[in-house]
Amino acid sequence: MTSPALALRKESPSLDSGKFSDPHVTADGQARAGVGLRALETLWFNTGTLCNLACGSCYIESSPVNDRLSYLTAEEVGEYLDEIARDGLPVRTIGLTGGEPFMNPEIADILERILAAGHEALVLTNAMRPMMRHAEALLGLRERFGGRLALRVSIDHYAEALHQLERGPRSWEPMILGLRFLSDNGFAVTAAGRTVWKESEAELRAGFARLFAKEGIRIEAGDPAALILFPEMDETLDVPEITTACWDILGVDPGTMMCASSRMVVKRKGESRPVVMPCTLLPYDERFVMGHSLVEAAGAVPLNHPHCARFCVLGGGSCSG
Repeated sequence: MTSPALALRKESPSLDSGKFSDPHVTADGQARAGVGLRALETLWFNTGTLCNLACGSCYIESSPVNDRLSYLTAEEVGEYLDEIARDGLPVRTIGLTGGEPFMNPEIADILERILAAGHEALVLTNAMRPMMRHAEALLGLRERFGGRLALRVSIDHYAEALHQLERGPRSWEPMILGLRFLSDNGFAVTAAGRTVWKESEAELRAGFARLFAKEGIRIEAGDPAALILFPEMDETLDVPEITTACWDILGVDPGTMMCASSRMVVKRKGESRPVVMPCTLLPYDERFVMGHSLVEAAGAVPLNHPHCARFCVLGGGSCSG
């Protein structure tokens, strides 16, 4: 069976090579839209691109062999936590993404530092065996820090066959076991699904509601903050560029964009220090490196990438929920 994401690619026109090439103007010469940093409320750390899965349409191409982004250390994370405290930055949530964050050997120490510093921690995970190897540490953190530790579990579809179509064979039952562990032990847990399946949002939410009821999972599928349904991302497919006029045309407030309130720290393979990127969607693009520190990364972000248009402006998506 063809992956739904692959089918989408086959059905859609390819991106015009002239688009998203100039940070200031679009291919047809209009002023490109940008987004200023309103306030740094969410700081993401990509803990490394290695993952126990090789999903069919992972935008970051995480896999058991992709180490383009190295594991961040607890000390490196601590340096950014120190900068937040020193400069009085309004960061509330620290997000951890990957790859699979629980493959990072220092993940427990990283979470300890984040939570002890008074922040909320949000971990994006597939809830499989790498997470379960840290079950005891997670229980200890939940006991000490309660709901400030939250985990978002990726579930591509409420049906086992379609979930495994994207994530591979034997990826369903370990995820369900991890999800039950989180729910049964009172963790703040949410789920993330996808919209590629040609079902309406109501149909998807009803399907997830049936799954959660069957498995005894305490997630309210009707709540958009508890079950987030993400638009698809493929930078090879055609999408309109966002001009400064688009905000009024679309009725969209640039202050609601992810890069108006968040940044992401990554450590590229072979480099000695992490760098700061605008958001979770652009881990590799050299054009979006904003510096090594949070203060260097406080400038405006030109919407010069297909993900900016498809996922954020037109899709209304946000990794922060």
